[in-house]
Amino acid sequence: MSAATLVEACCDSVQTARAAEQFGAGRVELCGPGPGGTTPSLGLIVRCRDELTIPLHVMIRPHTNSFLYDEDDMDVMCNDIVTAKTLGVDGVVLGPLHSDFTVDMRQLAEFVALARPMKVTFHRAFDRTPDALEALEQLLLLDVDYILTSGHGHTALDGASMLQALQARAGNQLVVLAGGNVRAENVQRIIDQSHVREVHARATDPTIVRDVIQALATR
Repeated sequence: MSAATLVEACCDSVQTARAAEQFGAGRVELCGPGPGGTTPSLGLIVRCRDELTIPLHVMIRPHTNSFLYDEDDMDVMCNDIVTAKTLGVDGVVLGPLHSDFTVDMRQLAEFVALARPMKVTFHRAFDRTPDALEALEQLLLLDVDYILTSGHGHTALDGASMLQALQARAGNQLVVLAGGNVRAENVQRIIDQSHVREVHARATDPTIVRDVIQALATR
C-alpha cells in the first residue's frame, strides 16, 4: 500500500477496532449505535484508547434525529468533547447544520475551539449541504482538519469528481476523507479519479477494511 494512502476504519466495538489496527488501518473512528453512529460510551472509549496504538477519533453526536442541535444538545456535546480530550483521544467527529442544511458556523466554531489540540473532522452531514464548495470554504475558515464525504454522491465513486475538486481547493489546509461504500473492488478507482490521500471504510465487518487495505497493497 502506498504510504500516501491512509485507511480510516469506522468501528463500533473494541474487537472491531483492534482488528482494524491489526489489518493495517491508520486511524479508527469510533462510533456508538444508531444509523450513522452516535457518541460511544465512556467505557468503550477508554478501552479502545488503552488497546490501540493508532490515532483514535470519536464521534460526537447525541442523537440520530438530525444534525440540528439545541442548547441541551450543545451542552451534552461540549461535555463529551472535553471528556474525549481528557481521555487522550486524538480527534472528534461532528457536523452541526442549520435547518436549511448549511453549516452552523456558530456551533462549529465553539466545538472546534473546545476540541483543540485534538483534530476535528466534519462528518457526512457535509453531504447534506446545498453547495459543497461553499461549505468547504466555511470549514476552511474554522480550520477544520478533515471532511468525511462522498463528494455529494450516493457513493464515494459516484462523487469522485467533486472529491477531486474539494481536495484541489483545500490543498494542504484540510484533508478530504473519501467515504461512502469504499470497498476492495472500487477503492483504487476512487483514489485514481479523486486524487484523495485518505479513505474511510466501515469496519463493523472488519474484513471490509482488511480487503480494502489488501487491494491498495497490490497497486
